[in-house]
Amino acid sequence: MTRAIALIDGEHYAQVVRDALGELPYDFVAAHLVGGTEKLLGGDDYGVPLVDDLESAIRDLEPETILDLSDEPVLGPRERFRVASVALAHGVPYVGPDFRFDPPVLEPFDLPSIGIVGMGKRVGKTALAGHAARLLSRDRRLLVVAMGRGGPPEPELAAAGTSLQRLLELSRDGRHAASDYLEDAALAGVDTIGCRRAGGGFAGAVGTSNVAEGARLAAERGADLVIFEGSGAALPPVATGRRVLVASAATDLGLLTGYLNAYRILISDLVVLTNAEDGPPEAARQAIASVKDVPVVATVMRPRPVSLVAGRRVALFTTAPTSAHEQLAAHLQVEHRADVVHVSGNLARRDALREEIAQIEAEVYLSEIKAAAIDVVAEAAAARGAEFVFVDNDVRTLPGESDLDSELRALADAAVTQPVAG
Repeated sequence: MTRAIALIDGEHYAQVVRDALGELPYDFVAAHLVGGTEKLLGGDDYGVPLVDDLESAIRDLEPETILDLSDEPVLGPRERFRVASVALAHGVPYVGPDFRFDPPVLEPFDLPSIGIVGMGKRVGKTALAGHAARLLSRDRRLLVVAMGRGGPPEPELAAAGTSLQRLLELSRDGRHAASDYLEDAALAGVDTIGCRRAGGGFAGAVGTSNVAEGARLAAERGADLVIFEGSGAALPPVATGRRVLVASAATDLGLLTGYLNAYRILISDLVVLTNAEDGPPEAARQAIASVKDVPVVATVMRPRPVSLVAGRRVALFTTAPTSAHEQLAAHLQVEHRADVVHVSGNLARRDALREEIAQIEAEVYLSEIKAAAIDVVAEAAAARGAEFVFVDNDVRTLPGESDLDSELRALADAAVTQPVAG
């Protein structure tokens, strides 16, 4: 039978729990009393040893399942998700009378590696992955493996410095030419293997993907370090040596550490908070610390054209919310001396984007490599005789924060010296 630790509470009489443990088809190696005192008589006998700390018991007893026999009011939904996160972080399923959570299946990978995963879509994960790739490739032979919802049917290599012309060719061939792997290759300047995935579970497991094949291709090519980039809130299904979690500082605190986002924090070695426009997000930092003692770095992102645009009339195309447009325009005007005539946030809305472009008069179209950047914006620039320029999102550490580059270098060093996290 399956080895299990039972979660029990003092709202049940001990004899009821003891009988249940005897009836259920598990080999119970211990029970953990999660709280409640109403029906505790003192010296209660459950027929199995009681353990004080669940995490220590998982490490010492190596159960194959955590079975929850508790109930409201001791463990409500919020508390149960936290327990689920702990169990999954230790690779153990968490099961109850009408639910089951299994840890994502992560394929082994022998080369030194870092996973960069997001807590959701458009939190700056690809910007952070590009930043890490540029930084760490200065003194290492580095590869990126990136998966996306629009990735190729078979893993394919995009060469460092992939050009606009190449992206247009892909788009005209009916391909998604703004997939994250193409952005990494074009902007980070590193060879990138593109993969695809469909679906994403509560804990980040994918429904289907070809990332395992992409990982094998990376291993065949060889590298000093491989960065695996997630997609949205989905994890690359690979057991990377180290992991960085990217989350927006504006995320509601209940969501930041709730549900199975606590699991994402528990399996990460560094948390990067993006969009910290209002300064160091201390409440978010404290919430993360309540889950795990892990380094947290607060950052902001700023647009950086890959070509000079000083003195030119430019239109910026971005996925940033409208609330950020004024600040983005001001940055381009001050730091890059561009004459910003328009900022569009419609990259992900093609019909609205086409209507908007028809009204724009600009010499240069600046665009992130996202959504409709190539098939709509770049094509429109070519048709109207405007120049099209990629814009990257620089990740900048807030003053007073730990140095992001130092944290990333330390993770890379650790991944090289100890490829499998202990």
